[in-house]
Amino acid sequence: MKRIVVLGAGESGVGSAILALKKGFEVFVSDSSAIKDKYKEEMDKYQIQYEEKQHTEEKILNADEIIKSPGIPEKAPIIQKLRAKGTHIISEIEFAGRYTGDSVKICITGSNGKTTTTTLIHHILTQAGLDASLAGNVGFSLARQVAIEPHKYYVIELSSFQLDGMYDFEANIAILLNITPDHLDRYEYKFQNYIDAKMRIVQNMTPDDCFIYWTGDPIVEKEIAKRDIKARMLPFGDAPKEGLAAYLNGDKYIIDINKNDRLEMDEEKIGIQGKHNMYNSMAAGVASYVSGISNDKIRQALSNFQGVEHRLESVAKVRNVLFVNDSKATNVNSTWYALQSMKTPVVLILGGKDKGNDYTEIEELVKEKVRALVFLGVDNDKLHKFFDGMKPNCDARSMKEAVDKSFQYAEKGDTVLLSPCCASFDLFNSYEDRGEQFKQVVKDL
Repeated sequence: MKRIVVLGAGESGVGSAILALKKGFEVFVSDSSAIKDKYKEEMDKYQIQYEEKQHTEEKILNADEIIKSPGIPEKAPIIQKLRAKGTHIISEIEFAGRYTGDSVKICITGSNGKTTTTTLIHHILTQAGLDASLAGNVGFSLARQVAIEPHKYYVIELSSFQLDGMYDFEANIAILLNITPDHLDRYEYKFQNYIDAKMRIVQNMTPDDCFIYWTGDPIVEKEIAKRDIKARMLPFGDAPKEGLAAYLNGDKYIIDINKNDRLEMDEEKIGIQGKHNMYNSMAAGVASYVSGISNDKIRQALSNFQGVEHRLESVAKVRNVLFVNDSKATNVNSTWYALQSMKTPVVLILGGKDKGNDYTEIEELVKEKVRALVFLGVDNDKLHKFFDGMKPNCDARSMKEAVDKSFQYAEKGDTVLLSPCCASFDLFNSYEDRGEQFKQVVKDL
């Protein structure tokens, strides 16, 4: 019997273990941290063997194949030992993809906009009556769903870490929104390594598959030119141009795949506003159109979609100061989009665990739109070096302190924007935890 060892016992790891068990493998799960009670109970129910707070080498190094959680870096000692041994290491998505049968896999990646686009596609598909589920970085793990509750359509948000462990997986519809520097600490601080990870989304695609991408990203254009992509190419852009599947024309949103069945709608009728959301909406519209959904149903779903929690989410107005939660902005480019969409002066809350950020990307927008900065982090030296002298700023060591100081800086009509540019792990459990704390503190105001 083939032995599969799953490293990491979060949602993707436990989902993988259940699927491996159902497919007749001998399964062992190992996590170097404590495992959440709900996952322990589940593994007990399925009689899956596991360990926590350690990696026992003799139970791991004898694996025929390893399924690795996306959070475990390549430099982890156990991974290095497995690599030296030549053991095949894959991601949960790669493993689950072997058992999806004839279900359609719609896969979304990009440095920014993934979650909004993924959620929007799922919203359009389910509203049109298709059996679709969310997987990958949102919803339940793909492996869990394939094992317990299979669907006809899987809408899968893919991070670069998941793509790293994918070899034979084939996306039926792939979407690449953009590529900007992110997670460089995991890629030897080499941008090209991160780019190559993102471009893995098109590997194994056939002429029956569709590849949707934004033409406005010079890096994406350059990478596409280097590769022999077999899929049907469906680019979208800011303005009408021959060969585009979707574009904006003045204040009109247009999907133009079939000249006899063109979808047009007023940009202002789309439920989520802002330039970046138009790109997300174009990608989602094209994916839905090629999935066979009618123009009327796409229009309706685009107009009633409400957006994603922790992404430019209006929380409350306090004494005519608007508080906006963009805790999901864990890289500089996300914050660039957030600042670009602001119509009022901004007090910006920045900071957290820096992943090799280059703040020059937002320098002009900070000069133009920001009244003051509040640095929310354990170590704010890099932020001070860059922004001191540019705008008034101060440090905060808790969310309450950050919100209070922002409120003091703000004038009537301003927006206080939490858009940190950074990961949350220095002061918070996750970007969700950071966003929830922000919302609670604002409500207490």
